[in-house]
Amino acid sequence: MRELTGKTAVVTGAASGMGRAFADRFARSGMNVVMSDIERPRLDEAVAAVSTHGTQVIGVVADVADGDSVDALGAATIDVFGTAHVVCNNAGVAGGITDGGLDVDNWKWVVDVNLWGVIHGHRVFLPMMVEQGEGHIVNTASMAGHFAGHSGYTASKWAVVGITLGLYHEMKGEETGVGVSCLCPGWVNTEIANSDRNRPEWASPNALAEPDEQAEMRMQFLRDMLAGGMDPGEVADMVHEAVCEDDFWIFTDMSMVGLLADQHASIIENRNPTPRQRLR
Repeated sequence: MRELTGKTAVVTGAASGMGRAFADRFARSGMNVVMSDIERPRLDEAVAAVSTHGTQVIGVVADVADGDSVDALGAATIDVFGTAHVVCNNAGVAGGITDGGLDVDNWKWVVDVNLWGVIHGHRVFLPMMVEQGEGHIVNTASMAGHFAGHSGYTASKWAVVGITLGLYHEMKGEETGVGVSCLCPGWVNTEIANSDRNRPEWASPNALAEPDEQAEMRMQFLRDMLAGGMDPGEVADMVHEAVCEDDFWIFTDMSMVGLLADQHASIIENRNPTPRQRLR
């Protein structure tokens, strides 16, 4: 999709971080934008800022884990703009870090947002794109979707990588005119480490309310790495280019990609992976 002017982009998780940067970049390219997030005050402020670029921008509060809520997002998009041309399924949460065992409620919350949010985005927006013979889906995965980790976050991001690759083959094989990109960020300066602020009450077990010392150390490590990460605006430029050039992979840190060499070799050679040291 080389010509974006006058077309419509939908971005979830748009009130902050990468989502807000995506919305801003698309608006600067002349697109109308539907910005969606679960946090009303932040969303209203972000919409006001992105609207300064002169295109039409609306905000729709939605919980991507809830299919009905994403249905309403799609209906609002059609009501105002008639269709969508670019959809960034970007909303995501990190979940908690604990050594207290597998926390099922935490896993469910993370998978509901990170994976089902993408699935609902496909269900609602793909049919209109296929029908019009034009569009582009950008799914936010993560480098965690390539590196092993026993967490709901890793599980959700591996799944997003898988279904996005599958969707790419489906759209290309059927010659639908719909492009697909898989964004796999490394360290980016966002607030995802603080996503617990939106954790539902049913997913707030005591094990996460009082994490042990090792869990606290790993969470601080996460916050420090994010704080020193890439600016979201740089990622937005990469996403914009991928949409225009019909690129599938969007990697923000090729040094991380290089670390996958041994993992991929172990598959090709049918040998056990090399154990990696746990972060402390």
